[in-house]
Amino acid sequence: MDDEVVSRRKRRTEPMPLSEPLARSEHMLPDRDATEVRPAVARRSRRGWIVALLLVLAAAGAAFWLHPVQVQQQGGHRGGGRFRGGDLAQPVAVAPVTQADIPIVLEALGTVTPLSTVTVRAQVSGQITQIGFTEGQNVKKGDFLAQIDDRTLNASLHQWQGQLEHDQALLADAKLDLDRDLKLTSNAITQQAVDLQRATVQSDEGTVVSDQAQIEAVQVNIANSHITAPADGRIGLRLIDQGNYVTPGDATGIAVIAEMQPISVLFSLPEDSLAQVLEQTHGNAGLKAVLFDRNDTKQIAEGTLQTIDNQIDPTTGTVKLRAVFPNTDGVLYPNQFVNVHLLVRTLTGVSVLPNAAIQHGAPGTFVYQLNDDSTVSVKTVALGPGSATVTQLLSGLAPGAKVVVDGVDRLKDGAKVTVPDNSAAPASGTVPAAGAAPAQPQAVGTGSPAAGTPPANSGNTHAASSGNASAASTGQGGQAGEGTDASGDAAGRKHHRHHRRDGGGNAGAGDNGGDSGASQ
Repeated sequence: MDDEVVSRRKRRTEPMPLSEPLARSEHMLPDRDATEVRPAVARRSRRGWIVALLLVLAAAGAAFWLHPVQVQQQGGHRGGGRFRGGDLAQPVAVAPVTQADIPIVLEALGTVTPLSTVTVRAQVSGQITQIGFTEGQNVKKGDFLAQIDDRTLNASLHQWQGQLEHDQALLADAKLDLDRDLKLTSNAITQQAVDLQRATVQSDEGTVVSDQAQIEAVQVNIANSHITAPADGRIGLRLIDQGNYVTPGDATGIAVIAEMQPISVLFSLPEDSLAQVLEQTHGNAGLKAVLFDRNDTKQIAEGTLQTIDNQIDPTTGTVKLRAVFPNTDGVLYPNQFVNVHLLVRTLTGVSVLPNAAIQHGAPGTFVYQLNDDSTVSVKTVALGPGSATVTQLLSGLAPGAKVVVDGVDRLKDGAKVTVPDNSAAPASGTVPAAGAAPAQPQAVGTGSPAAGTPPANSGNTHAASSGNASAASTGQGGQAGEGTDASGDAAGRKHHRHHRRDGGGNAGAGDNGGDSGASQ
């Protein structure tokens, strides 16, 4: 064991021959040819890996891009919903072409204006000694309002009454002298003296009349110092307090009285609508006017058209009209902003289409008609005026034909459809009356009935006055309602908003986008 250790130490300490390190160094140095070949091989290998990596990334991106489409198509085939692909029949809701009455209504913005507004002012100068009204009080003509100090006026009245008595005494004396002169003979008095006495009598008579006029003027001023209401109405805030000195030249006055019952509304209509209004008012028939609140959602009053202005405003191209309302409940207030619905006429017993069925596209204005073989056909239609829910059908469909009102977003000519039993809209003989929501066809959901799809055209709930369904404006049907714009969120829409329609085809019932929103 010790010998082996010693031998190892000797080998480590012995010097290495010179030839051996050289051989080792030569062995460690790389061959020149090998060093020239290895970099080229390494570069080619790296390029291959980069190309392969790029191909893998491209394949992964393509798969990721195409994967959602495949999933959506598979889901559509499995779910059988509204947006499914292929040739599967699509559920739709339909409604028939019916006969109904369409009221033609012109809408305008109006301002409540009292028929009479009176500013109570002092007609004599003096200090206010008493206020006899309460702010906001309803007053009648002749009610006491205020009292002005009249002591000075009473003193003037007494003075002029005394002057009148004095002048009356002078007149009586002059008349006696004239009578004595007339009884004397011509030799006792000259004619000139008689004429002079007669003139004195006439002068005293004039003085007496003047005194009487002065007395009447003072009496009028005394009456004016007792201020009364000049008209019926509601009195406003007090503009001056007791104890103040007032004069007839004061600009503010004492208070303002506005007549509240009846009350009027001023509104303007375009000059293009004036002809049809004049046509209906030739026989002095009062057209029915219905007022809605600022948001145009709640009916607040009914009245009649009273008058039309005698000229058109050239700056705006509108004409002013005044409608009168009884305002027995006091809901109308001066300068209140309201929406006016003026019923011009009513189309009776005309063919109507639901606004939700009307579409626009390359064929023009068209609808999808349901055929007997459970397919749909594109039918171009001509439309007249309409209401918030229906539009007059001039031509293009036969009475009783069924049209698609919900589920039109994926339809095309000849497409197969299915109509659930609960999707057919009930036929309606008339446009719903004021304040009643019209019956609407139910929308069909993308799956089971439990999908909770809101009714189609639910946003156009109809609210108008009793006996007057809120409806269209001009007599031709260009823009008919907004039926297919009805979405599930009906709370934010106006329930009786009506739109003007022009006759040739652009019925503003919904487009495909709006109908899609109604069914989701």
